[in-house]
This record gives sequence, C-alpha cells and structure tokens, in this order.
Amino acid sequence: MTWRQRSRVVGRRPAPGRLAVVTFDATGTLFHAPRLGAIYAEVLVRHGLLADEPTSRRTLDALIPEVWRELACSSDPRRDRFASHPRGARGYWYDVLVRLCQRLEIGRPSPFAAAELFDRFAHAGAWELYADVVPALEGLRRRGLRLAVISNWDERLPALLARLGIGRLLEATIYSAAAGVEKPHPLIFQRALAALRVAPEEALHVGDRQLEDVEGAEGAGMHAWRIDRRRAGARLDDWLDEPGAGP
Repeated sequence: MTWRQRSRVVGRRPAPGRLAVVTFDATGTLFHAPRLGAIYAEVLVRHGLLADEPTSRRTLDALIPEVWRELACSSDPRRDRFASHPRGARGYWYDVLVRLCQRLEIGRPSPFAAAELFDRFAHAGAWELYADVVPALEGLRRRGLRLAVISNWDERLPALLARLGIGRLLEATIYSAAAGVEKPHPLIFQRALAALRVAPEEALHVGDRQLEDVEGAEGAGMHAWRIDRRRAGARLDDWLDEPGAGP
C-alpha cells in the first residue's frame, strides 16, 4: 500500500531533483493533544467550574474542537486571530474558554483558569509527536533537504517545538501570530520562503488540511501534500520512497 493510498495525499508533486525545502504544518501533522479534554477537565474542576472530571473529559473532547472552529470562523479572515485580539493570544484563549463554559452552561471562568490552560499547552507534556515524525525529519535532513514549520499558532510554538525535541531539526518556524496573517493567506507562506531564501517551486508544504495547507501553499506557488492522520498507517516518511517525491 502506498502513502498516497494510506494518507489520502492531495497536492502537486514536485519534479525530481527540484526540491530544496520541506515545510510542515504543526498540530495534526507533527503532533497532537491526546489528553486535550482531560487537561481542560482537570483545570475546570480545580477552579470549581466542574464537579465530575471523567464525564466532563469525554464531553470536552468533542466540544473543544467545535468551540475552536466557532471562534476561528468569527475572526477577521484577513488578520491573525491572536495578533489582532486586543489582549493578544492570552486574551483570545480566554475568550475560547468563556465560550466553552457557555456551551457547558457553567459559570464564567476566571482569568487564572485561562492562564493555567495557556501555560499547560505551552509545554511538551500536553502534546505528543506522531511516532513517525522524528525518523521522517531526520531522513529528510540526511537527503540534504531543509525543514521548517508554517502554522496558524501563537508565540508559544517555537519553544514548544524545542521542548518536543524537533526544534533542532528545523531552520525556521513561521507562525501566524508573528506573520500577522493565517494560512491559507499566501503571505505566511511567502514569509517562510523569504526566510529560507528559496523559490516557491523549490518548496513542498505538508499538512493535514485541504484549504489551509494544500490550497494555501499552492496559492503561493509551492508544491503541497496532504496527510490525513485520522487514517490508520498514515506516515510522513512513506513519501520518501514515492517516485519523484524529492532528490
């Protein structure tokens, strides 16, 4: 079974020998949060907003992504949601927590609860690398490819990548809060290309979302591949053996 079959890769294949740089999305591509609901439940229980942590954990696992999407859809698509918030990334994530508590029909959270969550998700213990990530990145580096991350994230991302042990493998981390715009806006991809001093046709972007990653990268002139981490066996490094995937 090929990587194309297993991962539902969608995008424009680079010509052999033309690839110099590979960029990656972060969440859902390189790492995920296996204890997302559990961490929120722990904090909400500790701050007196929830009473039943096990039941709340299951509810939160389903509800948190919905609230994230709601807030993202209500943001100005021409600007980064974190940089454009009057109180920055911490203010944005406090608004997320307020909306979440409204959906749960519980009390209004204190800024201290939001600050605790913000800090918890700044550390590696809240996240988990997919098992194939380090071998894949190291394999790409051995082939002479330069690596970077392009992600819709706030200012915690560079330090988080270092704490997860993969910052050492990356030449650049371009995140939307610093770029001022989010994927799929071409400017964030152009910022990465400028930082790496490569032409768009020499770069491949890998991510898990069709609009933000594939269409966004192709809109900036880059090659793009999509990996669906929900499918069993999806791996970043399988594409190394695909004909024409790189040097």
